[in-house]
Formats: sequence, C-alpha cells, structure tokens
Amino acid sequence: MEEEVLQKPAYDSRSDSSLKKEASSSDRKPVKMDKSASTKSTSSGNSKKVAHLQVDTETSSKPVLKGRSPDKPPIYGECIFRRVKVADWNEDVAESGLNNPDLGPFLLKQARDLISSGDNPQKALELALRAAKSFELSSNGKPCLELVMCLHVTSAIYCSLGQYSEAIPVLERSIEISAIEEDQNHALAKFAGHMQLGDTYAMLGQLENSIMQYTSGLEIQRQVLGETDVRVGETCRYLAEAHVQALQFDEAQRLCQMSLDSHKENGSPASLEEAADRRLMGLICETKGDHEAALEHLVLASMAMVANGQEVEVASVDCSIGDTYLSLSRYDEATFAYQKALTVFKTTKGENHPSVGSVFTRLADLYNRTGKVRESKSYCENALRIYEKPMPGVPPEEMASGLTDVSAIYESMNDLEQAVKLLQKALKIYNDAPGQQSTIAGIEAQMGVMYYMLGNYSESYDSFKSAISKLRATGEKKTAFFGIVLNQMGLACVQRYSINEAQEFFEEARTVLEHECGRYHPDTLGVYSNLAGTYDATGRLEDAIEILEYVVEMREEKLGTANPDVDDEKRRLAELLKEAGRVRSRKARSLENLLDANSHGISNDGVKYEKNGNIWETGCNIGHI
Repeated sequence: MEEEVLQKPAYDSRSDSSLKKEASSSDRKPVKMDKSASTKSTSSGNSKKVAHLQVDTETSSKPVLKGRSPDKPPIYGECIFRRVKVADWNEDVAESGLNNPDLGPFLLKQARDLISSGDNPQKALELALRAAKSFELSSNGKPCLELVMCLHVTSAIYCSLGQYSEAIPVLERSIEISAIEEDQNHALAKFAGHMQLGDTYAMLGQLENSIMQYTSGLEIQRQVLGETDVRVGETCRYLAEAHVQALQFDEAQRLCQMSLDSHKENGSPASLEEAADRRLMGLICETKGDHEAALEHLVLASMAMVANGQEVEVASVDCSIGDTYLSLSRYDEATFAYQKALTVFKTTKGENHPSVGSVFTRLADLYNRTGKVRESKSYCENALRIYEKPMPGVPPEEMASGLTDVSAIYESMNDLEQAVKLLQKALKIYNDAPGQQSTIAGIEAQMGVMYYMLGNYSESYDSFKSAISKLRATGEKKTAFFGIVLNQMGLACVQRYSINEAQEFFEEARTVLEHECGRYHPDTLGVYSNLAGTYDATGRLEDAIEILEYVVEMREEKLGTANPDVDDEKRRLAELLKEAGRVRSRKARSLENLLDANSHGISNDGVKYEKNGNIWETGCNIGHI
C-alpha cells in the first residue's frame, strides 16, 4: 500500500473518551512521516435513487486505522494514522486483510463517495463487493446488519450500471440473511430489501414479481411498526401505485384507502402526504368510471396543496381535474382547469417544458371531442414542437410519452399515418430499454391496431408478435390487456389466412379473459364469437354452434333482443344450424364468409374491423396506451 497522508484523526466526541483510555494504556510512539499530501473528498447531493432504499452519503472522511504491522489489527488509541489511496491498493494485500473488522466500513465509505460524485461507478462496485466480503468474513456467520446494508448499496450500484439481473441475487441474499428476530433494525432492513428488490423487478418491467416483493415488505413493516404507523400508510400508497401500473384498480383502491385511513388515525389532515393519497385515489376512481368521486378527491388534494404552498403541484392536480370534467362532458370547466394549469407551468417551468406540452395535448383532445378540429390540430402542433425539440435535462421517456398521447389524438381524427409516425418516433426514443419493455409492448400493440386499420396486415402481425413476446417476458401473461392483444393478433392472422394460428391465439385469449374479466364480459364474448368463426372454418361445426349459442344467449340477456349485435349473432347461428342439418361440404368455408356482410366501418371504439365488405367483430379494443 502506498502511504499518501499521515495525519492526526479529527476530533470525535463520540469516541473521545475511548481514545484517551486507549492512549493512556499504550506507550507506542508515532510512526514518522515519509511524505505528505492533501486530499479532498467531494460528494454530490444529487445521487440518483435507483431503488426504494435511499443510500445516505457521508461528506466527512474518516481516517483508516492501522497498526504498526500488517498482522496487527488497527488500534483506536493510535494518535497518528496512515491514509491509503484506494486506487493504488495491491490486490493481494487487500484480499488478505478482508477479515479486518474496520476494512468493511472504510471500503463502503469509499464506494459511497464515488457514487455521490458520479465518478467511476465500476470502481465503486469493486469497492462495495470487497466491503461485502469483508463484512461477511468478520461476522463469522452471525447476523450482520452492516453486511445487509452493504448488499443494498451493491445492488444499487448494479442498477445504476443497468445490470439489473446482477442486482437481483444480491438483494435476495440480503433478504435471506436479515434476521427479523434480532431487533427492529434487522426487520426494517429486510423490509428495505424487499422494497428495493421490488423496484428492481419494476425496472425490468416484471410487475407481478415487483408487486409480490412490495407486498412481502408491507407485511414485515406492519408487523414491526403496527397498522396505524404513518410509514405503513406510505408503503400502502407505494404498493397501490404498483397495482395501478398493473391495471389492478380494485386492489389499488383498497390499499389507497388504507393509506388515507392512516392519516385519520394519526390526526394529520390536509398534509402533503394525504394530498398525494387523494390525488392517487382520484386517478383510480377516474379510471374505474366513478367520475364524481374522482372529482371530490382531486379537489380535496388541490386544497391541501394550496394550503402547503405547492403551486406547481396544484397545477398538476388541475390537469387531472380537467380530465375528470372532460369525462363528465363539462367542457367549459375542463377548459378553465387546463388554462389555469397552463399559465402556472409557463410561468414556473418555461414555454418549452414538457408539462406545457401535456396541457396542449389535453386541450387538443378537448377541442377534438367538441368538433373543433382546426383548434385541435393547432394545439397538437404546439405540443409536437415541444416534444420533438426537448429542453436540456428532460428525461427522454417523458418526450416519448408525450408523442404517444398526441398520436392518440391523430388516430381519433382518423389520421392514422401521422399517428403511426409519432409512435415510431416514440419507439426510437425508448430504444428497447430494459426497464421500459411493458410500455414498448403497449406502443407496439397500438401500432398493430393502426397497421390493421390501414390494411397493412403483415406489419400488424409483426407489431403484435413483438408486443406479445415482450408481455410474456415481463410477466404480464395474466392481464386483461394481454388477452386483448392476443385477440387482435388472432384477427391479424385471419387476414393473413393463417386460420390455425388465429385459432390458437383466440383460445389463449379466451383463457386469459375468462380468468381476468369473467365469461359474461363483452370482451370475453367477442373472443368467443371470433373463436366460433375459426372453429367453423377448420371444420369443427359442433364446437362453433355450441359457442355461438352461448354468445347469443348472453347478448340477449345483456343487450336485449332488439340490439343489432344480437341480430348479427343470431343470423350467424341460424346459418350454422342450417348447415348442420344437411351433409357438410368437405371444403372448409372461408372464415370471412361467416361474418357480417354489412359495412359498418371502423368505430373509434375499435370493436369492428372491415375487409372486402366483411366485418370482423373483435369484442374488445387495444385502447390508447
């Protein structure tokens, strides 16, 4: 090791008495200095939080405690210490001294300093790994809280390097060695490990695994802190947000309500935390169609933020309030809310900030719904000028999200080519990032729908195929959205005359939607209808008749006998029954011949698709991602 600095330790009131005691019992003489130099330690307060556990960085440098010889452990009674330069360590010497109990904290300190400064993350990783090994050797198999925290830091460095798969086993190890029975600190360290592992899975787009880890962490926290602790409420909100991302709104609403209840228990009304909970609850209610309840929660959230002086956050809530007014067709109030938010964003963030672009997009949607196409296009162009030339420092994902929102408006205007171009730009921005696979799959699925509507069935097939593979990889095989994409993929296969392949996708879509939505849901019935058509086209007449009889019965019960959709299904069923009463031709009929011959076009709801005068009913739509 190269001796770089020989200096006296800084005064530490916590260890002063012990230092005096050690010094008085020792007659050792200080080692003479060979050379001197000054070092500076820099740290940044803007270290990025990669995971739920935030790593605190220390700004003060503590000296390395060394004895006279490599064989002796460091003695705190020494008056003079040697400081070593980490970059110049000899590997063999470093490895041989890993069982030194003071080496682990020093290495971890150096790793944290490198993280905070943003310099050489690879070196920070090496130091953290050495620190973990040192902690493990010095713990002698006993529960070691320092080792657990070191593993958390190591996984955070892996994530900062984009090596998420390497971070997962490290966090699993930290959870495994955390001993809940030791004390509260060990239990909370295990909670932190679960939450950080959940964040890592979320970065990989594996929402199901992420939610499992968050749930495990919440249970530990509730056992240790109790049901009414405010920190438990915060974790409930965190888990609720994850369920919202996974489109599991019922569970999200239950958890969000638990978080709101915790504020009542702790007597902290109108706090920023409660405002955040009410904002989330408002978004959940809005998504579930309970617009009045959503409006109530959002107004209360806005009032709480005004009371706490959060002007910019109030503007964000105003946007959500405008969305709810728009859903209620209260267009004047929606316009007022949007314009109010727009004024604040322009003043506080600048004319070209993405927040301004998001309000332009909302206004474009509003004017498009009210038939003012010219004004709508004008606002779309204003938003695109911001998204296509972003301000420095703006996350690329925010730009991509804005492009997809504008694309949805162009799609509703039936300008599909422009909509596809914007989605292609969004995909280019995401660049197949590991943590955005679920979002990318949604964009590809939407592109598949538009390619289908444009008659580009090969491109539609390729887009759906890519989206499905990503959704399978990210663990979203059990969501209703996945079932809808499978159904759309089946329709693309039909247009490519791949009937057997279409049948496989329809059958898988049926299984998923039956589990997620139930047998009576309109989306599930639409898949049944498509599946009946493929069964008949492949010669399975009896199976087709059985399915269509069920579909007709359900549609009559839900929609009434006079509904046009019921008439379509009854006509198809009558045709199949008539054919079953005579000798069936060996030549399988074309799937398209079984479908409605009336040209209804393609509605904005996406429930029907047209080709050569024939209509395929999808029963469900991809929707805007």
